[in-house]
Amino acid sequence: MIMRSSLNIVIAGVGGQGTLVAGKLFGTLALRTGADVKVSEVHGMSQRGGSVVTYVKMGEKIYSPVIEKGGADFVLAFEEIEALRYAGFLKKNGKMIVNEKRIEPVTIRISKGKYPDDIVSRLSSSTLEGTEIISVDADRLASEAGNQRSVNMVMAGILSKFTDIEESEWFASIDEIFPGKLREINRNAFLMGRNI
Repeated sequence: MIMRSSLNIVIAGVGGQGTLVAGKLFGTLALRTGADVKVSEVHGMSQRGGSVVTYVKMGEKIYSPVIEKGGADFVLAFEEIEALRYAGFLKKNGKMIVNEKRIEPVTIRISKGKYPDDIVSRLSSSTLEGTEIISVDADRLASEAGNQRSVNMVMAGILSKFTDIEESEWFASIDEIFPGKLREINRNAFLMGRNI
């Protein structure tokens, strides 16, 4: 298990997928559990479906929000090309959780290129020794939970299994960031991921 005294997470996706909300969840969770936390967001061209990445570092004392390549305990990739783009941030024995979602980037559309095949297989064969790639259809699970936009909570639920943070703290953090009517959906989505 990853101890909350040292947890580095890279959350990668495209605009509109909820990566920033996921970062807010982890920041809230860290504060609730007494950890120091730094969250850094790079929005890119998020309104046009561009790459968006959020870095979350939590621990006893955090001095910088920057996660260097090879320094992430977890990479949450909300889209497969983003998994390829940020795979180098994963440390030895880290875990990458990949949503089986394909969003064709503008650059591929303009150049009439081809979306890469077998991304998860390529990641599995090229990552560092001891790393684990977990591939999941988070969009389907989010829809089953009540709202496809809760993919971020499905991904957080999967990650939660690898920490020592109590489930009740996760739920309290979800309750803190979502208004009343969205709480149950996001709790359900979190459980869909946690119970895989």
